Amino acid sequence: MTATILVADDDAAIRTVLNQALSRAGYDVRITSNAATLWRWISAGEGDLVVTDVVMPDENAFDLLPRIKKARPDLPVLVMSAQNTFMTAIKASEKGAYDYLPKPFDLTELIAIIGRALSEPKKRPARLDDDMQDGMPLVGRSAAMQEIYRVLARLMQTDLTLMITGESGTGKELVAKALHDYGKRRNGPFVAINMAAIPRDLIESELFGHEKGAFTGAQTRSTGRFEQAEGGTLFLDEIGDMPMDAQTRLLRVLQQGEYTTVGGRTLKVDVRLISATNKDLIAAVKGGEFREDLYYRLNVVPLRLPPLRDRAEDIPDLVRHFIQQGEKEGLDSKRFDHEALEVMKSYAWPGNVRELENVVRRLMALYPQDVIAREIVEQELRADVSDSPIAKVGMPSGTMTISQAVEENMRTYFASFGDALPPSGLYDRVLTEMEYPLILAALTATRGNQIKAADLLGLNRNTLRKKIRELGVSVYRSSRSA
Repeated sequence: MTATILVADDDAAIRTVLNQALSRAGYDVRITSNAATLWRWISAGEGDLVVTDVVMPDENAFDLLPRIKKARPDLPVLVMSAQNTFMTAIKASEKGAYDYLPKPFDLTELIAIIGRALSEPKKRPARLDDDMQDGMPLVGRSAAMQEIYRVLARLMQTDLTLMITGESGTGKELVAKALHDYGKRRNGPFVAINMAAIPRDLIESELFGHEKGAFTGAQTRSTGRFEQAEGGTLFLDEIGDMPMDAQTRLLRVLQQGEYTTVGGRTLKVDVRLISATNKDLIAAVKGGEFREDLYYRLNVVPLRLPPLRDRAEDIPDLVRHFIQQGEKEGLDSKRFDHEALEVMKSYAWPGNVRELENVVRRLMALYPQDVIAREIVEQELRADVSDSPIAKVGMPSGTMTISQAVEENMRTYFASFGDALPPSGLYDRVLTEMEYPLILAALTATRGNQIKAADLLGLNRNTLRKKIRELGVSVYRSSRSA
């Protein structure tokens, strides 16, 4: 029997496109421009699936959804919206929608989702507390962020183990916290631990706790992070820096659902585990630095966060968000003019969202102007590049050679860790990071002329262009066009 799809959208063009596409896919289609007609069809028992816009002239779909789920709990509802925010996706999921589609969407994807929805049983999620709906933990309307919102909405009511990857500063802990705060474990604790920040010989005690007298200096019993996170979420950041013996113990926890404290007590585990890394764990597995069986246990659901340079269209929204946060903390309100935002959109942001937040706060604190102009942003970003530790590595000072400057800066870098050692993989990381300020300096010196910059660096022009793309060296479009 042919399935009937009920479509509601106040945009006539969208109704026409959906009617044609779904009819070609073999479905019977009924279309309407308002919620009242849609509800009349549904309450009369018509339709096998609903595709509806959120905003309609007579009623919001989020107000209609609870009635639909009460009257016909097994009727799949797909929600469309041009209000492409994290909370729209979460609210759609919490109100009982089968899926959320940000406009514009791919018709092939829509038809595939409809096919799955008609063949799968619908799970009814827990309701989102009203006092949580005003939060905005994640910001951005780009296609990359829309896909992240959709994945997160599907994961909210599960305990699936998640691994978040991405460059430093992309918001990995923020995503983990959002999954906790809007998921079924939100009434439990959220505990975060950074593997790279803990001395290697203390990691097992930090994770699993220790008993009094378990080792020299253990004067009292100490609870580990697993115990602290009981009933909630444990976030293991920089999981790639976990030593091998701790990896083995973590694997046993995931396999057996229990662990032993340092000193002998066995405890059951009831936590959702989310891990994160900015390393290539596949390479670490091949190099014998990370257990392959643990990698697959942790990587049940992979989620990669894009660098800010790959979603530059989100920068205006992020800037407004950070301004609002700054105002709540007592900083003077600011506005960035259009050209200033364009400069920010063209900057490579090696520190990603974290760097953007720091720049916005600094501009709010240090500049008296109500409107931040392009010249101020250019000046601040230029200083940000030249003053960064990455840029300083390899920058000659006085009469020193570049080699001497690198040696001096690396000594300072190592000394900053005291008796500990910096994260592994330093050789490749330093070489990669040195390329960025070097190419940037060459482009700045040649006013963006890539032919002259390639000659200055002794590189083939195509090689330079490739490196510019790979490293995201695009600080000032105005400079490159000069």
